[in-house]
Amino acid sequence: MQRIRLRYTKRGRLRFTSHRDFQRAFERALRRAAVPMAYSAGFTPHPKVSYANAAPTGTGSEAEFLEIALAEARDPQELRLLLDASLPDGLDITDAVEARTSGLADRLTASVWEMRLDGVGFDEAEKAVAAFSAAETVEVQRRTKNGVRTFDARAAVADLQALRPESDRPGGEPCAILRLVVRHVTPAVRPDDVLSGLHAVADLAPPVPAAVTRLAQGLFDEESGTVTDPLAPDREAAPAAPPTAAGTASP
Repeated sequence: MQRIRLRYTKRGRLRFTSHRDFQRAFERALRRAAVPMAYSAGFTPHPKVSYANAAPTGTGSEAEFLEIALAEARDPQELRLLLDASLPDGLDITDAVEARTSGLADRLTASVWEMRLDGVGFDEAEKAVAAFSAAETVEVQRRTKNGVRTFDARAAVADLQALRPESDRPGGEPCAILRLVVRHVTPAVRPDDVLSGLHAVADLAPPVPAAVTRLAQGLFDEESGTVTDPLAPDREAAPAAPPTAAGTASP
């Protein structure tokens, strides 16, 4: 059995696709691409697909991950192209590696998020970020199936910055961009929780919903403060290509 790990995106209008909707679309893509999937045992066999830490519905992402098990070996890059062509635009397979190490889920310990705040000036956003970063704790509330839960949104945020947009907004409308690194903790702290925290400490309230995108997801490096590529260990563990005839020939 061969295991392949894939990185995929949720872009544009497809950011509103739920995780269950994506699962259905991906399993259809597996059938269209005639991928030789391995199946579970039992009365209702299903293809062996493992999803890891999917982004919330309504948020875009450049870094979602899953793993599939194959009954026959395939070239990861050829498989990536076949699956990408079988999915709708916006759900794009951007990377594929053969799984040569264990613990992909264990390497997803933090995410880099970007929040676009239309109608919020850079100076206002920068002041709110400073207030949030200076606070020891920032309690927020979230409604769950078990009722309203109160938790600290500050401790999970390893970095938070306010950025100016790269280009001028049409009509001179203000827009601020927040870039944040959030550790994956329990209970999970989501970008909207951080936005609630900014409202609590600095009364920051964007007039329209924030556009949220996950830019990266992986192992958090405490020393550098960066999030590393979780597929890198599998690439590094791949056997070196055999030397070519030209490379071994004597001069």
